Amino acid sequence: MFENLSERLEKSFKLLKGQGRISEINIAETLKEVRRALLDADVNFKIAKQFTDTVKQKALGQEVLKSINPSQMMVKIVHDELVELMGGDKTDINIKINPSIILIAGLQGSGKTTFSGKLAKWVKTKKGKSPLLVACDVYRPAAIEQLKIIGAQVEVPVYTEDGNMNPVLIARNAIKEAKLKGYDLVIIDTAGRLAIDEEMMKEIASVKDAVNPHEILFVVDSMTGQDAVNTAKEFNERLDFDGVVLTKLDGDTRGGAALSIKSVVNKPIKFVSSGEKMDAIDLFYPERMADRILGMGDIVSLVEKAQEQFDSEEARKLQKKIAKDQFDFNDFITQIQQIKKMGNVKDLMAMIPGVGKAVKDMDIDDNAFKGIEAIIKSMTPEERVNPVVLNGSRRKRIAVGSGTSVQEVNKLLKQFDETRKMMKMMTKGGNVARLMGKK
Repeated sequence: MFENLSERLEKSFKLLKGQGRISEINIAETLKEVRRALLDADVNFKIAKQFTDTVKQKALGQEVLKSINPSQMMVKIVHDELVELMGGDKTDINIKINPSIILIAGLQGSGKTTFSGKLAKWVKTKKGKSPLLVACDVYRPAAIEQLKIIGAQVEVPVYTEDGNMNPVLIARNAIKEAKLKGYDLVIIDTAGRLAIDEEMMKEIASVKDAVNPHEILFVVDSMTGQDAVNTAKEFNERLDFDGVVLTKLDGDTRGGAALSIKSVVNKPIKFVSSGEKMDAIDLFYPERMADRILGMGDIVSLVEKAQEQFDSEEARKLQKKIAKDQFDFNDFITQIQQIKKMGNVKDLMAMIPGVGKAVKDMDIDDNAFKGIEAIIKSMTPEERVNPVVLNGSRRKRIAVGSGTSVQEVNKLLKQFDETRKMMKMMTKGGNVARLMGKK
């Protein structure tokens, strides 16, 4: 995500290196490159020009401190303007009424149904809500069945009506059902088309008028770039939606939709979604996204993901074990499994400042820990607790049992020993508990 834009912006800032101060002459080439970078990222030309004009105005009016060079100052100004371009502050959804009604809109193929399931899981786990999913896409083959499967995955009930082709009536009946059975949130998945047409717009407007939703979310495929922005504009004119959801963000290396959409429709991006996993959904934080675009990482999101997976009581128990030098392979494999739950390994590494660029060309996938897990699972209970007993013959047996080599087993043992030493050093200041425990 934003890979190309990040690289282009980094090159543009280098043009200012070695300069003593920012001037209209030496800033011109940098801003030209910034504008080109934005245009290549599929940002609207008018928005790209306004952006660079604002950056120029602010840069020329800045006093450059002796401790900061012009290149660093430019990064700071561009960062702040990117944050503003994407909306400034994060915006939450409006689900204070009981039951709250959320209407999901968008074109076919944008990821509405998958997002509906992700949102249901998110409000259930993060907000403590009891959601009901509603299948109002009565046209697309297997749409209702898809929502049922997703509902089962996230353990959220799905309201359907066999044979009823009237989405307005289905939506109304679903709300009655929610009130009757005590659901405090209704998520309505509506039909989309391959392109905007009058029939679709009339239908979703009718659903809106019938149920009077507290929140309308427009779901858009971020990979469609400027087309996504234009579609959002047309939907907003008819629906006056409350927020945007950008899906398939992991497949978009440009990022034009994320950078342009707020300026065009004047509605906040509320969620970003990537991949098929039901927990691959996040609130949209403009400042964190700007950090990532400029290669500063996103350590806050990384820690939050860790906090979701690591129990504070377990963290305290682990800290005691590490302090007593009792950290073993059972603990090691448990930590690996917790890390895997946090998401794609490469995406997690990219959140660490300075690491994103280093790993961008590396082939790191979710199977990165497969060999390690196989080796540990091939150990006996005694060997996992007391690795010192692992002599040559035992290592050979483990290699055969795990489908690896003795060299790989030796490498893991060495890494484990180094990890144990490092973690023991960290426990002296209580860092493990602070990192893994909940705030």
